[in-house]
Amino acid sequence: MAIDYARPGLFTTLTAGQLPLAAALPSDPVEICRVASGLVIQPHDAATLPVPEERMAEKDLRPVSAIVEALTRLDSAPLTTPRPAHLRVVGTCRHFATLSCALLRLRGIPTRTRCGFATYFVPGKHVDHWITEYWRADERRWVRVDSEILNGDQVDHPEDLAPGEFLTGGESWTLHRKGTVDPDTFGVWRTTHAWGVAEIRGNAIRDLAALCKMETLPWDEWGRMTASYQGKTGPDYDLLIDEVAAACAAADPDAVDRLYQSAELRVPDEIR
Repeated sequence: MAIDYARPGLFTTLTAGQLPLAAALPSDPVEICRVASGLVIQPHDAATLPVPEERMAEKDLRPVSAIVEALTRLDSAPLTTPRPAHLRVVGTCRHFATLSCALLRLRGIPTRTRCGFATYFVPGKHVDHWITEYWRADERRWVRVDSEILNGDQVDHPEDLAPGEFLTGGESWTLHRKGTVDPDTFGVWRTTHAWGVAEIRGNAIRDLAALCKMETLPWDEWGRMTASYQGKTGPDYDLLIDEVAAACAAADPDAVDRLYQSAELRVPDEIR
């Protein structure tokens, strides 16, 4: 198989010096995700706490090793020790998902982050979001977990999201192409401009990268993504997104890897 989801990738590798911080991780996948849920705080929540303004830049950290470094500068306790809110690293849903992914892979559990849209934050809206999914061998399926809301009540089972509660970028694109959803309901919470079909295209490409163990930031752009956001792409680009959606839905890591290797879709060096 071209992609080994049980091993850390570029952004999900802890340094040798950080490994002791994770030595006491539980073995249960959901409990591992629960560890991550106690280590990150969203920027809008951090803004209500005694968190210095300069710490808001923590949301831009890509590698989990850098996230853990920022976290342990504030509190050097093991990662299994929940932090008070003001001592958690400031990050987005992508931080929750990617940190969970890194910790699960440390335990050798096949894991992927997924980029797409959640249906449970704003009624009638599909909100830009990242989650984690791990392979449950006894049931032969990928289980979707939203680490950010594990202790919340947004859905009945955040540890095993129901079909339709979260849509990957590719799944969202397929529904759009079938005409069964309004693309203007897909976008970024707390914004007025970042909604529409370009948001779906962007998350489809980010999801492809994440399936290739390149978990970029939610606002990273490459290839023709910027042109898409500016409304400057045409039918040929939409056909490319059709290919992306099909490959991501096919559960074939080799096909995903082959498509990702094209210069149009591969994450460039400057983002790495």
